Amino acid sequence: MSDPSGYVRERTQEGRRDVRWPAAPEPLPVPVYDNHAHLEIVDGDEPLDLAAQLARADEVGVIGVVQAGGDIDSSRWSAWAAASHPRVLAAVAIHPNEAPAYQAAGRLDEAIAVIDELAAQPRVRAIGETGMDFFRTEAEGLPAQYESFEAHIALAKTHDIAMQIHDRDAHDEVLATLERVGAPDRTVFHCFSGDVDMARIAADRGYYLSFAGNVTFKNAQNLRDALAVTPLERILVETDAPFLTPTPHRGRPNAPYLIPVTVRFLAAELGVELDELCARIAANTLAVYGAFG
Repeated sequence: MSDPSGYVRERTQEGRRDVRWPAAPEPLPVPVYDNHAHLEIVDGDEPLDLAAQLARADEVGVIGVVQAGGDIDSSRWSAWAAASHPRVLAAVAIHPNEAPAYQAAGRLDEAIAVIDELAAQPRVRAIGETGMDFFRTEAEGLPAQYESFEAHIALAKTHDIAMQIHDRDAHDEVLATLERVGAPDRTVFHCFSGDVDMARIAADRGYYLSFAGNVTFKNAQNLRDALAVTPLERILVETDAPFLTPTPHRGRPNAPYLIPVTVRFLAAELGVELDELCARIAANTLAVYGAFG
């Protein structure tokens, strides 16, 4: 498979204080995986291509990345990246904030059909990111989000692959929708943003909670409280790169090589040995997505 039109997106530098890449952290004692990233978005003062990003991650013990899509173009790029690199698996979807635009253009069914086609590829292992977002989408766009979310749930079941959920200010509706239509066997809350009660509900239902760099932010006590009640066998870790760079590098570019910063923070919060948590995260990742190589 060829690179689809050399597709990349540039992250805006406007208003940002520091666009230098942070120094590489100390390598992890046991290799792990980045459960969710957007490596098609070029960032930093010295932009790195996919191969360079993966090599930098490998040096610190991050041996694989799940590359997530959010529209037709980025989903095609994600499928290409996974087919081209043994350290990459793909997730493909129409993001909930994109669904109303596709609907308004009369193209939502067409877009979902593209996702269906991509999901049949062997290294596409998840539908994502899909879900609900009541923060950026106005009321008139919500019917399209519901329609798209339910269609994506059906695709994950049809292809027997995982699903990565985007949930922003829509916790109750996301949980209710999953309960009403039935969740896929492997359901992941990407960049988990709920509270203790939601974490308990999600874990009880067998969902996975993926924690990103924002768990390190001073104002994110709700995430640390949620982490504390999440069983180790339900924890995943991600960058959501190039966003959500962990403290002490908040505001600077993010990439899979910074996963060790978040993992060390999680281990300290949970009071578990670092190597134990790394091994658990790696096992959880493989249980959700299957083998990378």
